[in-house]
Amino acid sequence: EFDFKGTSVICRSGSPLILADLKKVSVSKARAIIVLAEDGNADQSDARALRTVLSLTGVKEGLRGHIVVELSDLDNEVLVKLVGGDLVETVVAHDVIGRLMIQCARQPGLAQIWEDILGFENCEFYIKRWPQLDGMQFEDVLISFPAAIPCGIKVASYGGKIILNPDDSYVLQEGDEVLVIAEDDDTYAPASLPTVWRGSLPKDFVYPKSPERILFCGWRRDMEDMVMVLDASLAPGSELWMFNDVPEKEREKKLTDGGLDVNRLENISLVNREGNAVIRRHLESLPLESFDSILILADESVEDSAIQADSRSLATLLLIRDIQARRLPYVAMASQAHGGSFSKGSWIGEMKQASDKTVIISEILDPRTKNLLSMSKISDYVLSNELVSMALAMVAEDQQINDVLEELFAEEGNEMHIRQADLYLCEGEEMSFYEIM
Repeated sequence: EFDFKGTSVICRSGSPLILADLKKVSVSKARAIIVLAEDGNADQSDARALRTVLSLTGVKEGLRGHIVVELSDLDNEVLVKLVGGDLVETVVAHDVIGRLMIQCARQPGLAQIWEDILGFENCEFYIKRWPQLDGMQFEDVLISFPAAIPCGIKVASYGGKIILNPDDSYVLQEGDEVLVIAEDDDTYAPASLPTVWRGSLPKDFVYPKSPERILFCGWRRDMEDMVMVLDASLAPGSELWMFNDVPEKEREKKLTDGGLDVNRLENISLVNREGNAVIRRHLESLPLESFDSILILADESVEDSAIQADSRSLATLLLIRDIQARRLPYVAMASQAHGGSFSKGSWIGEMKQASDKTVIISEILDPRTKNLLSMSKISDYVLSNELVSMALAMVAEDQQINDVLEELFAEEGNEMHIRQADLYLCEGEEMSFYEIM
């Protein structure tokens, strides 16, 4: 049974397009209003969200809080912001998940970190003003919080713009606020500066990019946006293979209509293959063991049915892992390296070995499918609906956080990275987390 921790959940029925119904829930006194997307056609769902925002902005008493709108199509974001102005924050679910899938595919383990940060059970983002830090350099602010990690500044002189990862030499001014990752908004506070040993980095932090080979299984709405994000992220000479049942000429037309000029791609070349991702002989025609990352997308043809889309994704995942396992030489100790006790003939042991070779990210729509994947441990996963719900709740709690999430999701600017600890340590050296920062 879910613990609401003292929160009352009150249900009312009515239409958000009727002002009399909105008064039933005292919409003018709400601290935040969330407009959820509807199942079915993306444009119809966004059109309804737009009408709802129009209705909300027409409330005579005005609104005390802000509006968080879940949209299905990135192209409709401009219209909603035009109508709602500064009152509205948008979360484009489809776009967010697409960008997260790319980030998580290129950095194994990032999916779990995003779940921890977007959820409220562990640590999340908080912004607060601390007058006692005025005049202090950011490098000292970094070690001023024993129970939080500072990661940005809301700069008062820039109109409240949030700057992630500012220069160490930046001096906090009056009115500036500090963005941190902490367990809760009342669990952290600045303390006196600790004594920290300053050393030199043992290794060069410049990571040379090498070309990658990535496979997309399935066809997704806004595919052109994912291609452009990949082109901005990957090293020159990389390949993007697209495997789905959409005819090649139709693909080119869809990408062009979406605003993508294939001839202007700088870092990646597209390789088109046509086939059904749940038919084994079609998948066997691909060099599956040669890909650095494979993204299994919730196919556009079945995305309206979460169970059907997840069934296809699971079938594709198992087929790919089995084909990879049969093509790769089996190492008897591979399963033991994962802490398992699988025999040489165990299919799950062989698939785990294949998972060491290639990162697979599956776009999962139904939370119940998560358990199936987590038990087998043969795929990193992105739980679409759950992650979007978490992002909506976080932006509803604090409107400013949307700017932070938008930059972290974007292909330009700051983003999260997972690095080996030996980048920060010399051989045989021990350091505290303060010293690493």
